[in-house]
Amino acid sequence: MQPALNPDNNIDKQISLAVKQAAVERIPLRLRGGDTKAFYGRASEGQPLDLRGHNGVVSYEPLELVVTARAGTLLVDLESDLAEQGQMLGFEPPHFGDGATLGGAIACGFSGPRRPYAGSARDFVLGARIINGHGELLRFGGQVMKNVAGYDISRLTVGAMGTLGVIVEVSMKVLPVPAREATVRFSMPAAQAIGQMNEWAGQPIPISGTCYHDGTLHVRVSGSAKGVDAAIIKLGGELIDEGAAFWHGVKEQRHSFFADNQAQWRISVPQAAPPLPIEGEWLIEWGGGQRWLKTDAPTDVIRKQVEAAGGHATLFRGGDRSEEVFHPLTPGLSNLHRNLKNAFDPQRIFNPGRLYRDL
Repeated sequence: MQPALNPDNNIDKQISLAVKQAAVERIPLRLRGGDTKAFYGRASEGQPLDLRGHNGVVSYEPLELVVTARAGTLLVDLESDLAEQGQMLGFEPPHFGDGATLGGAIACGFSGPRRPYAGSARDFVLGARIINGHGELLRFGGQVMKNVAGYDISRLTVGAMGTLGVIVEVSMKVLPVPAREATVRFSMPAAQAIGQMNEWAGQPIPISGTCYHDGTLHVRVSGSAKGVDAAIIKLGGELIDEGAAFWHGVKEQRHSFFADNQAQWRISVPQAAPPLPIEGEWLIEWGGGQRWLKTDAPTDVIRKQVEAAGGHATLFRGGDRSEEVFHPLTPGLSNLHRNLKNAFDPQRIFNPGRLYRDL
């Protein structure tokens, strides 16, 4: 069992030494933060490397809209610090539990309802420090908005599921908290909702969230008080009081759609793609681009239909996780993934098999 990190010592060095030892002995490591997203991806066997002791904000410049924090920092603590300055993480990372860490959010690459309108987790990352499979501490990117030095390697860590290295520190852009937010809802069929979301996306309306489920479309608008008031008039619909609670439920998957244990698929398609002909229950987000599906349909049927629509499908929760849960890669992409893995983790000790079986 990997000993807990000692906050009284240089934690970067402790992690580096642990990785070097694991590489020499070829011992797989299971990188662990809050484990609130342990359900995601394939099961990874290995000696736990607990990173929760590596926490805290390193630097924060509210006027520059930039924060740098260690990977073990709790999201709830980081968001609290930002809120004191009237700022927030613009990609609205879901926590899925009280122990969620910044490193876990970046490694999984999850973004909330604001993603298509403000940007994804990857878009907000300015720089990162990681420890590679040799135990070397590497720095990529920077801590300023206008950073153009070298390749944008730091963003490769977003969504890599810890397979390329140990994230020890992340620098990110932040955004001001909107002066006002409001939510309106409409009753309509799915095809009409998708068309309406895409029509609004082409207009100067400050939309910051869309969600369609069971015949009801919710739309959130954010911005100045006057801007939000004007948007409400333009959109129409029914103004609701519980908007904040609704969007928190969608972000944290506490919405009724996610309540049971049926297999849940996360499907990414072009935003304007029509409803897919797969039997099951659907929830549609991100202006039509992210679609959640609960179904008993076979995996090959789901992926065939999604591919025909120009997208990809991930088995997000439940179901048979002994097979690949992420959409199969094309030969070219598979080769690129292997080359990156060989460059960053040649002994294949980091979260082996978590992303794909051979990675």
